[in-house]
Amino acid sequence: MTGLATGMATGLVAGLMAAPVAAAPAGAAYDEQVPRTWRVGPERALTTPSAAAAVARDGDTVLIDPGTYPGDVATWTQDDLTLRGDGGRAHLRAAGNDVQGKAIWVIAGDRTTVDRIELSGAAVADRNGAGIRHEGTDLRVTRSWFHDNENGILTGADPDSDVVVRSSRFSGNGHGDGYSHNLYVGAVRSLTVVGSWFAGADTGHHVKSRAARTTVVANRISDGRSTASYSVDLPEGGRALVAGNVVVQGPHSENPALVSYGAEGLGPSRTLWVVNNTFVNERSSGTFVALADGSRAHLRNNLLVGPGDLTTGRTDARANRRVGRGGFVDPGSEDFRLRSSSPALDRGVALPRRWRARWEYVAPTGLVRRSARGRVDVGAHERR
Repeated sequence: MTGLATGMATGLVAGLMAAPVAAAPAGAAYDEQVPRTWRVGPERALTTPSAAAAVARDGDTVLIDPGTYPGDVATWTQDDLTLRGDGGRAHLRAAGNDVQGKAIWVIAGDRTTVDRIELSGAAVADRNGAGIRHEGTDLRVTRSWFHDNENGILTGADPDSDVVVRSSRFSGNGHGDGYSHNLYVGAVRSLTVVGSWFAGADTGHHVKSRAARTTVVANRISDGRSTASYSVDLPEGGRALVAGNVVVQGPHSENPALVSYGAEGLGPSRTLWVVNNTFVNERSSGTFVALADGSRAHLRNNLLVGPGDLTTGRTDARANRRVGRGGFVDPGSEDFRLRSSSPALDRGVALPRRWRARWEYVAPTGLVRRSARGRVDVGAHERR
């Protein structure tokens, strides 16, 4: 990955151009070099995604009709595969089933794209069931929804893997024991999460990343009435940017910190930038950014709503401002755009280009480029 802008430009949600074809009869000959498109649906030759998993080859596209596919689970071993809900979201509901004792989908191939897929209800014997268990190299997930699983997405460790999540929703994931999460990424090369909505994790974290580089930009992360733990957990540090997010810690959160960095020790890379976020704490106390000793943390232009300390430990902090709820459009509905009367207007400071907040979250799962005119406003939104 060369950065957020590059990732967007490479077409995470590019339209499918290949002409769809039906499943061919058994024994038909194929040109191994020509990618194929498989159509899946109740009225088609391939009635379930697992049927497509049995016949697809490297580079193929699987288009899945909208609807619910209860109990259908699959392992995908192909490389360069695209799995897409066609004409709407396709819902894979576990209904008590799993594959390999791990997930609804185990993705073992490399460079997989998942688009417009809904996965729910994954539960396995070791309490670590996932909507997607990713065991390959590189994964891109767009416009998808993971809910009521023990983990939304769970990845293994791969130092060559880049994981991108864009315009997706994670809600109600977690077994309730604190060891499973909305999104849990292992020791990969990079994780990028943009324009997504995380809500109501069951005791676990919303975003947990052991990646060497983590970018969490322009998302909404909200506990609601759940017992969620950290909103963003970077347990081993790494080079990280947390920018332009609206983060709301609910009154029942089981951890007082919203962002945690280095709680399990710091690796060789330990630079964190926390920039232009709107942090809301609905507990009676807490810490907005909890830092391990030795962190190289830079906190700029963040809005703090509610009680709690800005941070623990030593940090480089500038233009972080505590405000009440009166300067926002509709804080009761978690709309933290700024009113014209907000004290956050034009109070920010300039940052190095690579660490600026360039994007804003747009409900429910979107983002827009942040305005760059004049002096920057404090918080996740620029007054337009």
